[in-house]
Amino acid sequence: MLESQKPTVQNGCKVIITSRSTEVYSYLDCKIVKVQPLSQEESLTLFLNKVGRDVLQISGLEEILKLIVNECAGLPLAIVVIAGSMKGVDDIKVWRNALTELQKGVKSVKGSEDEIFARKKLIEDWIDEELIDEMGSRQEAYDSGHAILNSLQHNFLLEECVRSDRVKMHDVVRDMAIKNIGPELGYMVKTGMKLKKVPNENEWVRDLKKVSLMANEISKIPIGLSPKCPLLSTLILSENPNLSEIPSSFFEGMVGLKEVQEVKALAFLNKAQGIEEVDLHMAGIEVVPEGMEMLVSLEYLDLNCHNLKEIPTGILPSLSSLKYLVVYPSRTITRRINIEEVAGLSNLESLECAVEGIQDFDYLVNKSKDLESLTAYDLRLITGEGGMAMYEFFTGYERTVVINGREIGEEGVVLPDTLEDLWIYHCKNMKNMRCSLNKIVLLENATELRRCAICSLEGMECVFELDSSSSSLCCPVPDKLEMLDLSSLLNLSALVRVEGVATPPHIFSNLKILRISSCPRMRKLFPLELWHAFQNLQKMNVDNCEQMEEIIASSDLDDTSSNKFTFPKLRELHLSSLDQLKSICSGKGVMVCDSIEVIQLFKCPKLKRIPLQLPLLGNGQPSPPPRLRRMMKSQKNGGNQWLSWIILTLKTYCNLS
Repeated sequence: MLESQKPTVQNGCKVIITSRSTEVYSYLDCKIVKVQPLSQEESLTLFLNKVGRDVLQISGLEEILKLIVNECAGLPLAIVVIAGSMKGVDDIKVWRNALTELQKGVKSVKGSEDEIFARKKLIEDWIDEELIDEMGSRQEAYDSGHAILNSLQHNFLLEECVRSDRVKMHDVVRDMAIKNIGPELGYMVKTGMKLKKVPNENEWVRDLKKVSLMANEISKIPIGLSPKCPLLSTLILSENPNLSEIPSSFFEGMVGLKEVQEVKALAFLNKAQGIEEVDLHMAGIEVVPEGMEMLVSLEYLDLNCHNLKEIPTGILPSLSSLKYLVVYPSRTITRRINIEEVAGLSNLESLECAVEGIQDFDYLVNKSKDLESLTAYDLRLITGEGGMAMYEFFTGYERTVVINGREIGEEGVVLPDTLEDLWIYHCKNMKNMRCSLNKIVLLENATELRRCAICSLEGMECVFELDSSSSSLCCPVPDKLEMLDLSSLLNLSALVRVEGVATPPHIFSNLKILRISSCPRMRKLFPLELWHAFQNLQKMNVDNCEQMEEIIASSDLDDTSSNKFTFPKLRELHLSSLDQLKSICSGKGVMVCDSIEVIQLFKCPKLKRIPLQLPLLGNGQPSPPPRLRRMMKSQKNGGNQWLSWIILTLKTYCNLS
C-alpha cells in the first residue's frame, strides 16, 4: 500500500477485508458485515459478466441459463466457478448436460436450503460415528463437538439460526460435501432421491462403511437381498414411511453394524449383539423389538416413538453399557416407565425422560444425584399430550427441567442441583392460586440456573416474592440467571415483590436477555430502585402488554428529575404493541446505552421520545450512538417505516413527535 493511501483519521480512508472466517475479523478488531446470497437478478448479472453476454445469442439457451444460475443458489463463488467452466461453450447440448449434472446433485427433502439441525443431535451422531476422538467422558466429547460446530459457523459452512441450539446448512455446501464422499471412501448416500427400491446388490460393495437411504419412498426390501458388507457400521433407513417390514436376511452380511436409525422391523436384533446405537425416534412401533435385552454393547437408545405403549420390565437393567437414553410419552398414549430401572442405569451420561407423577419425578431427581457419570439430562413432569407438544421446542439443552400441564402442590417441585434450564407451562392448579416462581419450585439448590421461561400461569402475580418470612430469602434469585422469558401471564404485575426486606443487591445481576409478552396487568417493568440491577442486560423485548406505561418507573416524589440510567451492555431494545406506553424513563431522565445496536418500536402510539444520551462530536453537535446500526418504528409512531442513523444526529433526544 502506498504511503499516501494508508488509512488515517485525517484522510478518512478505510480498509475492507474479505474472509470466510470470522476469526480473522475478530483478530483484526473489524466491524463485521455479512454478505448475503445474491438475488436472482444479481446472480444472472454476475454469471453473464463472467461467461460473456454473447451466450444470449445462442438460440434457446436463455431459459437453460436461468435454471443453471438458479442451481447456484445465490452463492457468488459457485456462480463464478460454473460460469468460468462454461466460458466459450456455444453448443446448447453441452449447456443442457451441465444443467442435468447440476440437478443430479443430491438434494435433501423439501427446503434443504433451510435445513435445520439440532446441535445436540449432530454432536451425538458424531460421537456415535466416532468422528470425534474418544474422550474420557461424553461431556468432554460434547465440548469438542461444540468447538467443531463453532469453527464451522465461523467459516460460514454452517449458519446460525434464531435459536442458539440450532444450525443450518446451505444446500450448495451440503451437495459439495456429499460429492466429496462416495463408495471409494466407504459411503453410499442416496438421500431424498425418491427411490422406490433399495440399491441393487452390486452397489453394496464390500468396503461400505456408512449407508444412508433416508427420505425416500422405499416400501419393500426383497427377501433374497443380503449385501455382504462386513465393514458397514451405520445404516440409516429413516423417513421411508411405507417401509413396514425388513427381512432379517438383509442384515446377515452386516456383521459390523453398530448403528441403526428408525427401522420399524428389527427382528435381526438377536443376531446383532454388537450394535451400539438404536435410534427409533418417530418410528411406528407399538412394542419394544424382540431381542432388545440381548444388546449388551448398546450405548445409545432412543425410544421416542409415538405409538410405543410400554417398556417391559427387565429390559433396561440388561443394557448395562447404556450411556444415552431417550424415553418420552406419546401424544395419545400413557406409557408405563419403570423409574427405578431408569435410575439404576449406573453408566448413564445423558438422560431424556418424562414422568407423569410428582412422586416419580422427585424420585428421579433425587436418584439422578447418585449417577456420577450423568452430565446431561432433560427431565419432564408433564401430561402425555402436553409433553410431546413441547418436545421439539426444548430439545438441545444440556441440563433441563420442563414442567408442563401438571398440578403442583404447595410443597413445590424438587430441582436438580446442576439445573441450567427451567421451563414451566400451563400448570393446571395455578389458575386460581396467587403464586411466584419460588413458590412453585424449590430454588434453594438450583444455583446453576441460567435460563427460565414461564408461560400461561394465570395465578402468577410476580416472578420472585421476598418477605421477612420467606424460606427462600437466602437465595431468592439464582445468581447466574441469564435469560428470563415471561409470556401469557394474565395476572403478572411485577418482576419482584418485596415486603419487609431490602431488595437483594445481586438480583438479576447476570441477566442478559429479558422478554415480556402478553402480560396485560404489567404497568411498570422496573421499579426505580431495581433498574441498576440490570447492568449486564443485552436484549430487552416487551410486547403486547396492554397496560404497560413505563419501562423504568418514575419517582413518586419528583417526576421532573433528570436521572441517568446506564445500561452499558444493552444491544437491542424491542418495544411493540404497547398502547399505553408513555415513557421509557422519567420525564427528563436519559438512558446511557453506548452499546446499543438495534432499536425497534411498533404500535406504541403514546411514546414520543427515546431518551438516549447521545455522544457529542468535536463541534458540540450530537451524533448517533457509536454502534447503532438500525432503528425501526411503525407508522403508528409517526414518520417513515425506517429511520436512518442520520436522523438521530438532528435531535438530541430522539424526539419522535
